Amino acid sequence: MNSDSVTEDTLELQALDWFIEIGYTKYYGPDIALEGKNEERKSFADVILVNRLKNKIFELNPKVPANGIDEAIRKILLFDITNPVLQNKRCHQYITDGVDVEYQTVQGNKPDKVWLIDFKNPENNEFLAINQFTVIENKNNRRPDIVIFVNGLPLAVVELKNPSDPGTDVWQAYNQIQTYKNEISSLFNYNAVNVISDGLHSMVGSLTAHQERYHVWRTINSEKDVPTNLLSLEVVIRGLFDKERFLDFVRYFVAFEQKPKSDAAIKIVAAYHQFNAVRAAINKTIKAIKGDKRIGTVWHSTGSGKSLTMAFYVGKAVVQNELQNPTIIILTDRNDLDNQLFGQFSRVTQILRQTPKQIESRSDLVNALKVASGGIYFTTIQKFFPEKKGEQFPLLSERKNIIIVADEAHRSQYGFTEGFAIHLRNALPNASFIGFTGTPISKTDADTRAVFGDYISIYDIERSIQDKSTVPIYYESRLIKLEINKNIDLDSELEEITESDEPSEKERIKSKWANLEALVSSENRIKEVAKDFISHFESRQDGKKGKAMLVCMSRRICIDMYNEIIKLRPEWHAQDDEKGVIKIIMTGEASDKEEWQQHIRTKKRREELAEHFRDEHSPFQIVIVRDMWLTGFDAPCMTTMYIDKPMKGHNLMQAIARVNRIFEGKKGGVVVDYIGIADSLRKTMQTYTESGGQGRPFLDKEEAVAIMLEKYELCCQIMYKFNYKQALGNSMEVLKLLPSALEHILAQPDGKKRFSDAVYQLSKAFALATPHESALQIRTELIFFQNVNGALNKNNPNAALRLEDKEYILRQLISKSVASEGVIDIFSAAGLKKPDISVLSDEFLAEVRNLPQRNLAIELLEKLIQGELKTKMKKNKVQERHFSEMLENALRNYKNRAIETAKIIEDLIKMAKEIKEAHKRGKDLGLSDDELAFYDALSDHGTAKNILGDDILKKIAIDLVNTIKTNLDVDWMVKTTSRAKVRMSVKRLLKTRGYPPDKSEKAIELILEQAEHLCKEWEN
Repeated sequence: MNSDSVTEDTLELQALDWFIEIGYTKYYGPDIALEGKNEERKSFADVILVNRLKNKIFELNPKVPANGIDEAIRKILLFDITNPVLQNKRCHQYITDGVDVEYQTVQGNKPDKVWLIDFKNPENNEFLAINQFTVIENKNNRRPDIVIFVNGLPLAVVELKNPSDPGTDVWQAYNQIQTYKNEISSLFNYNAVNVISDGLHSMVGSLTAHQERYHVWRTINSEKDVPTNLLSLEVVIRGLFDKERFLDFVRYFVAFEQKPKSDAAIKIVAAYHQFNAVRAAINKTIKAIKGDKRIGTVWHSTGSGKSLTMAFYVGKAVVQNELQNPTIIILTDRNDLDNQLFGQFSRVTQILRQTPKQIESRSDLVNALKVASGGIYFTTIQKFFPEKKGEQFPLLSERKNIIIVADEAHRSQYGFTEGFAIHLRNALPNASFIGFTGTPISKTDADTRAVFGDYISIYDIERSIQDKSTVPIYYESRLIKLEINKNIDLDSELEEITESDEPSEKERIKSKWANLEALVSSENRIKEVAKDFISHFESRQDGKKGKAMLVCMSRRICIDMYNEIIKLRPEWHAQDDEKGVIKIIMTGEASDKEEWQQHIRTKKRREELAEHFRDEHSPFQIVIVRDMWLTGFDAPCMTTMYIDKPMKGHNLMQAIARVNRIFEGKKGGVVVDYIGIADSLRKTMQTYTESGGQGRPFLDKEEAVAIMLEKYELCCQIMYKFNYKQALGNSMEVLKLLPSALEHILAQPDGKKRFSDAVYQLSKAFALATPHESALQIRTELIFFQNVNGALNKNNPNAALRLEDKEYILRQLISKSVASEGVIDIFSAAGLKKPDISVLSDEFLAEVRNLPQRNLAIELLEKLIQGELKTKMKKNKVQERHFSEMLENALRNYKNRAIETAKIIEDLIKMAKEIKEAHKRGKDLGLSDDELAFYDALSDHGTAKNILGDDILKKIAIDLVNTIKTNLDVDWMVKTTSRAKVRMSVKRLLKTRGYPPDKSEKAIELILEQAEHLCKEWEN
């Protein structure tokens, strides 16, 4: 190989150099392995460098006696939890909170804590970057590229792919991480984070992260330090793995979220924007308690993990020495939001290091503030309003270490207009304030800045979508005409006054909307909306299955809409909450009408339904709401929101963001407008831009349609002059056309790749555009294109996995169509019976030779030969290499137009026959497949065969199989002494048999390589 070529090894060595530059020590895995020159591991099953760990523990815990240290080591090395995530959680707690031990002293048993890492002084710890770290577990032999150790504990795995190889990408590195988790799971007991990279694209993820949850890391020192001239892997290494930052990340930015009603948990690691925001906010907090008490505002685009950012902030704040056990009060302005946020925090109590509490009454609030040891409390701002208007709220506490954390800090109640700031200052004169918001503060909103301060961190929509933290939102207007009285003014004052009141109060105020509601809820209009909703929703299910939310103006309209929908789709209704496609989520009272009662549920039942709605497999697909679930509610599988309620400003931004969550196969969310929110959206856009936000909060649905039509035209250009339209909609006719279609594509320069890419992009765009009329018009053509593409790529062993979710898009995006048509086999398409690859008869090859579609014949032969090499030559290194090079050269000449189509077909047929004959040679020579492989290795050097002849080489090959099998130990490939033993036995045998000495060294290397090729099969 050319030494100038960039390979995976090049990237690995460069990564190690970057680790060295930030203060890590580099080791080569085999050197510290069993029988290595600096042996540290007694077995390849050892994933912890125990001696290093022990030495560090003694060093960091000088006051703990040896028996206490031994107890800690015993716990650290005990892996008795079968669930890998829960095992990892326990190990993580040992790292972050120390190991609880008890030991004998003169005074009796003494409880103590043993620390594994010095978090206060990063330089007191030992950081290692070890490459090629072989782990063998249950006969699985795996060798991750780089493992990061801190004090002997493996905290990170870095898996790399060749930056210059177009056939590989980061997702192949991701797949390898998944293999490691399954086959060498012990390596991940103490794992904090994993990195996948091809140098140019690098992503960070947790132990349980799916592809959608691996995210980029863009920064080094801070939010504003975003280098664009460095490889992404260098940014990850310098940004995340800097000693101080990495330990901070491990300690405060790793969470385990408990699944409701289950022992299952998922592991979450902070994204770079969360990490930077929290670190900056903590620094601001420490300064603010000594200053003006305004910590600042964190604006992170809705859907990008704001609730978790708040949890990470609180988790770090509670242990800061400068804050002296603070009391942290998390404020929302509605009970349902308080419940949602409290629920999120309650699922990640491990990072909070305590259990949060919900304040139910003012007396609870008073008692909570009396606790000098601090705590985490949730309440609503209404608890801070005087019981009688005009009264002053009483003093509750003068402590300085009280922090008010306000969710959605832009709301009017947090400002001076409603008196919140005054009442809170009267109650807690020395408290400090921090605000979190998913939408920007407008230029004219002086109150929010006066209470909370300026921005600490901004993570806007553009960056969120670039990072794939959220998906774009598309707007579609489907106005159902409404004759609105011009005197009805939905002004901002009314909207702002009512946006945050509790449901009972809100219902009273909204009686002012009675005239408008009467128009919106007319029987004819309800029928029209219901009919269009069903049509649109069902069409969307053709493109990409996803859940939907329908937002109505009042509870009465919600119920009328529900009744009209189930008239048209009675099978969607079910009394049982465990069944049924559609539900209403709303509050109510016993005094409400009898027919409403089935829709009024307890808080517990609403929470259970929320979990059902989040579950993609649940039959609950459609929810109708008035106000609930429009803020703070996450359901990633929801793809479409239908709005039939006047909304504006922050409320509108919050609501439409329900559909921007990432989810497998989801390329965007769609907001359907039935009532006319376009003007409000434009004003929202203006506020967003004026506040410094980059990117657009929403895109017009027509943009998705335009992209779809552009990709459609590209497919049509490739199929130009090929008449396929008469076959559309008839699967049998499509089947007959496939050979000619494949031939048409393959005859074009780079046709296969261009067509595959175009169909992939068209499929994605179609999922967003449907059910637009333009999408429905091209639907049958898209099905045809997908069938052709499926046949084009079927059984191609070298087809690289497409980034993200190729299979999901191509097989399920147009789910009904693809399921009915199926993917058509390329051999069937050519009118041939698919051959038994082990036979490859002359008759079959003759059929291929005579195919009228010449390019298709070449494609078939290439696949057959690759299949032969993969199945029949995998044991024989020499023959596999020989035929692979022949195939590569032949195809290169053809693609460069150095030889004609007829010639390449003859060459490939000849090669297929040669492979067939080569496989028979063992039988002719009287050798097994294993013996033939070594015979070919010995014969690879021509002079040896000339000097010794076939008979002697055959005897040497037979003896080699026996000798190597006899001398093989477990793990011989990675044990230096075992490998040397095998090498010596081979060398001795060759010398005894008179093998030419000038060829023996090269032969030995090839023989050992061949032995490695066969050893797994021998072990089995």
